[in-house]
Amino acid sequence: MFLERLLFLITGVFVFLCLGFALMMMASNPAKRTNESAAVLPAEVAGTQKPAIDQSGAAQPAPIDMHAARQRLDRLIAAAPDYDRFFKRLQEAFPADYAAALDAFAARLVDSKREESVDFYVSEAVRLLRQSRGVLAAKAEPGPLSKVFDVQLKILRAIGEEDPHLCLAFLYGATDQDFTRFAATRRPLVADMALTGLEAIASGQAKKIERTGPTETDFKALETALVAKGLGKLEIDALLDGKMPDPPLDDARMCAAGQTYLETLHTLPEAVRLRIYGLAMELMARS
Repeated sequence: MFLERLLFLITGVFVFLCLGFALMMMASNPAKRTNESAAVLPAEVAGTQKPAIDQSGAAQPAPIDMHAARQRLDRLIAAAPDYDRFFKRLQEAFPADYAAALDAFAARLVDSKREESVDFYVSEAVRLLRQSRGVLAAKAEPGPLSKVFDVQLKILRAIGEEDPHLCLAFLYGATDQDFTRFAATRRPLVADMALTGLEAIASGQAKKIERTGPTETDFKALETALVAKGLGKLEIDALLDGKMPDPPLDDARMCAAGQTYLETLHTLPEAVRLRIYGLAMELMARS
């Protein structure tokens, strides 16, 4: 049973928690972004060169160089103060990663001549950072590591109030165009999710705290605490073992159970809680 629960921890409910899994999905699905996405660059951004005309007589976007593309990106990010905070902190903490990300965005802009939404750029920056340094978050100090999960709970609550079905999808690591629209309307919250992940990585790089993985005793303590919070066997089996009843529990009930789950984790002894948090962060970074 312990190995089954550990496997479910790896592949199920905790996947979404690490460095904003939904942000990764936004970055990997460019066709499903907000209405701000993929705006063709205006002539004044592209430069003074006149648009080319194809054989059909239609005007084509004018070329743009890397310098102009970087300027355009800087203005776009500066116009979104919540995300600007993230990029400024990224530049301060990991200047090489910041430069690489902005250069990649600029190259994409030069190549496609189409500007993505600022929501996409922050999600892609998070994805790139997770790939290069995400494993360090598992070694963070207790405060920065715990804050990642605190922000995830805030997002789960916000989604639950708006759409229990989307809440359930987010809880189990899935996302879609509906979440992308939600993220675009809750930028301060999504920016906090990105920034807390960044701070956990920065803390892990500085402190390099080694933690062991969760034990069977840890899971028993979690189950006991969930019962004390009022969850029944059906909810606990779904959360800890991935066993969904037939017929399945309704979305609102499971969404509420997921929130209780995260709230309960927060009440566990620090050593137990951090072992679970650390494993979740490491697995997501290595996935």
